[in-house]
Amino acid sequence: MSTDFLSTLADDDLQIRAATAGNRAFNALRQAIVQLQLRPGSPLSEVEVARQLGVSRQPVREAFIKLAEVGLVEIRPQRGTFVKLISLAEVENARFLREAIEIAIVHQAARQATPADVQKLRSIIAEQAALDEADNLNFLRLDEAFHQTIAGLANREHAWRVLENLRAQMDRVRFLSLPDATPLDVIVDQHRRIVDAIEAGDASLADEAMRVHLHEVLNAVPKLAKKFPDLFCS
Repeated sequence: MSTDFLSTLADDDLQIRAATAGNRAFNALRQAIVQLQLRPGSPLSEVEVARQLGVSRQPVREAFIKLAEVGLVEIRPQRGTFVKLISLAEVENARFLREAIEIAIVHQAARQATPADVQKLRSIIAEQAALDEADNLNFLRLDEAFHQTIAGLANREHAWRVLENLRAQMDRVRFLSLPDATPLDVIVDQHRRIVDAIEAGDASLADEAMRVHLHEVLNAVPKLAKKFPDLFCS
């Protein structure tokens, strides 16, 4: 870690800045790992992270433990801490669990969404569609807002929080896949189909639209593993 991008991330992110020292370190590191600024296989220095974030080593140590729990880093006794390679098996497991939860959420959303809820979702899609194709960061920010909004209108905010750890593995693949392996217009179209089903009150159609959308990451994985073999493991 030769640059101070962790401190830049923390300064730019109000949520990170407002958190406790341990959460601030965790959030900044998670964001850097997901955005591949800390690439799979990279060593992490407790001292260097603490310096960049302006905190003591204890909260960084706590952050490393939390990151290990969500499968983003590996702590090797006597050897150090390393960003984990992207596990194909863990991505599939995360996708499987996320699908089960999000289909249940969208099913309920289709049964109770109001016109105002639908308009909110369409506004997010419009923002996504207007983005420059290279603006991966904002595209994924809006993608997260889209799914979180569905959870909110279904009154399933707690279920969304449960998904936080599951998304860790998938988020790295999603970031890596844009825009080449997964064209942005494909995702935008999938979002529109989900909202069309919600607006129609068709829970079964919403289920299927969400299933197709969440399978998109599996379509991208083989291409990415072939293109970036050094970033993946079985």
